[in-house]
Amino acid sequence: MNDPSAVRIEAFLEMMSAERGAAANTLASYERDLEDARSFLMERSVRMIDAVPDDLRAYLAHLARQGFKASSQARRLSALRQFYKFLYAEGMRADDPTGILDAPRKERSLPKTLSTDDVTRLIGLAEQEAAAPGETRLQRLRMYALVELLYATGMRVSELVSLPATVLAQSGRFLVIKGKGNKERLVPLSRSAIAALQAYGAALAADREGKGDQKESAFLFPSAGKEGHLPRQVFARDLKALASRAGIRAATLSPHVIRHAFASHLLQNGADLRAVQELLGHSDISTTQIYTHVLEERLHQLVQEHHPLAKQAKNQE
Repeated sequence: MNDPSAVRIEAFLEMMSAERGAAANTLASYERDLEDARSFLMERSVRMIDAVPDDLRAYLAHLARQGFKASSQARRLSALRQFYKFLYAEGMRADDPTGILDAPRKERSLPKTLSTDDVTRLIGLAEQEAAAPGETRLQRLRMYALVELLYATGMRVSELVSLPATVLAQSGRFLVIKGKGNKERLVPLSRSAIAALQAYGAALAADREGKGDQKESAFLFPSAGKEGHLPRQVFARDLKALASRAGIRAATLSPHVIRHAFASHLLQNGADLRAVQELLGHSDISTTQIYTHVLEERLHQLVQEHHPLAKQAKNQE
C-alpha cells in the first residue's frame, strides 16, 4: 500500500527540531512512537494520514492488550496528538482525529498500610519507651500519645499535631476534630489512647510547673516554632525512627500510612464504608472506596477457606 505517512512523520520531526528545539532524545522517542502506530495502522490497511478516531482507539486498545501501562499509552497518545495537530496546521488534514480521544486512565494506586501485627509492635514499643524514666520522658510520652491517637482516630497528621490543649480537659470517650474547611467530626477514642493522653497531659503539666511557665500553650503538642505546635515533619521523622527501632521498615512508614491502616483494619473487621468515610472526614465516599481492596481480599480469603470446591482443590494439590 502506498503510504506517504513516513514522509509526513519526517516533516513533523524536522518541525519539532527547527521550531521547537526538541532534543535528540525527544525526537527519537516521537519517531519510535509514531512509527509503531503507523505499522499497526498499515496492518489494518489504513494510512496513518487518513486514520479516524476509531483507528486510533484500536491502536490504544492494542497497546493495553500488549501490557503497556496507562502512562505509556498516554505518552503514545501525546505523540499522536502532536503529529495530527501538525498535519492540521499545515493543511494536510481537515481535522484532528485525536481531538475526541480520552486519555488512558491511570490505575489508582492502593494506599500503603501496615498489618495489625506491625501496628501492635509499633505502639507496644512506644508504650514501653514512654514508661522508662529519664530526662526525655516527656518527649517519649508525647510520641506514645501521638501514635495511639493517630491509630485510634485515623486523623490527618495536620489535624493531630494542631489539636488544642483543651482536649486534656475532656472526660468523655469522644474527640471533636476540626478538619478541612473547618468541618467538625466526632471520633471515638480507645481506652489505651485515653490512657496515653492522660499520662502525657500529667507529664506536660508537671514539666510546665517545674519550669515556672505561667502561659499555657493553646496546643496539645506545643512547640517553640512559629506555628506554636509540633511540626508534622518532626513527628514524621520521629515516627520513622520509632519504626526502625521496632523492626519495621522505616522507608514505608509515615503518619498517613497509619491513617490508611486505621481505615483498612476497620473495614477488615466488618465496619461500614459510610462509617469509615465519616471517621476519616472524607467529603466524598469515592475517596474512601480505595480501601475496599481490603474487603475484596477478605472475601477472597473467606471463599478459599470455606467454599467446598476451594477446599477440595487445595486438598488435591
